[in-house]
Amino acid sequence: MAEPSLKASVPSAKAAVTEPAAVLSTEQLLPMYRMMFLIRRVEESLLELAESGKIGGAMHTAIGHEGAAVGMAAALRKDDYLTCTYRGHHHSLARGMDPKRAICEVLGKAPGFAKGKGGSMHFLDPSLGLMGANGIVGAQVPHAAGMALASKIRGEDRIAITFFGDGALYQGLMHETFNMAQKWKLPVIFYCENNRYSEMTPISRTSSVSDIYQFVRAYGMESIQIDGNDVEVVYDAISKAAERARAGEGPTFIEGVTYRLAGHMAGDLETYRTAEEIEMQRAYEPLTQLHQKLLDRGVSEEELNKIRAEVEEEVQEAVEFALAAPWPDIAEAYTDVYKV
Repeated sequence: MAEPSLKASVPSAKAAVTEPAAVLSTEQLLPMYRMMFLIRRVEESLLELAESGKIGGAMHTAIGHEGAAVGMAAALRKDDYLTCTYRGHHHSLARGMDPKRAICEVLGKAPGFAKGKGGSMHFLDPSLGLMGANGIVGAQVPHAAGMALASKIRGEDRIAITFFGDGALYQGLMHETFNMAQKWKLPVIFYCENNRYSEMTPISRTSSVSDIYQFVRAYGMESIQIDGNDVEVVYDAISKAAERARAGEGPTFIEGVTYRLAGHMAGDLETYRTAEEIEMQRAYEPLTQLHQKLLDRGVSEEELNKIRAEVEEEVQEAVEFALAAPWPDIAEAYTDVYKV
């Protein structure tokens, strides 16, 4: 018998297959472009802060994933539930989190939404429907299913969406959740941000199935693969999945194929991929796609430059605010602690 190959295949540059017709107007896309650039600059700033030693602990970015977050925020209602991974800055900012509070939290500063106790890996804000990021791979998925179940029992039409990476698909709790959600027709959307790498391991070395949306078809669940880098495609797919969920038709699994342009975490040496591979992906990343789409629709480069300049100023102000913000009082270590 031949030995299995350990050679990783280079991911294709083009993200995925689904290409629906345009569904959003230019007026709708412009604020989405602004938000995508805001997320990008916040995360790039966080990387700079980490490299200068101002962030303690692990810090993961989602540079290159912005299309999934911004498409989701536009497609869902403000009262819908959201859970996400430890790489969840982009979901939180897209949902409306103040960049100042977000950066403060990563730095461990008192004005952070969790008083600096959550850090980079545990973003949450129930007022935004954001019910928590999770440092345990896949753990946020059953949480979302539970919220969907609660909504169904209460007779509400709120739905839940949960984001996870391709590496989470190999956790047993994921498949228990998929089976239960489909059996009970829960109003939940499972969105896999497939960035081709589970930490530092390419999907070609971890999965026997190249199109991982096929995983859940065994449960009879509606399951699709989309270009997760195209914000219109994401918006369209999540809008349709939300409509199905609110109508009582049950869950949908969406594989949004994307690519992580930065390392798995701050300080990642990225020895597992080449600079050429990353550069190849830049032609298809979310901001590049939307930038070109807006130019094709007649938006001028000057107008886009103005948006970017405004965002640069906002993010710089947020960074300066966070750096100058106070640390939590030591007494805060004993607050917001519960026992059952």
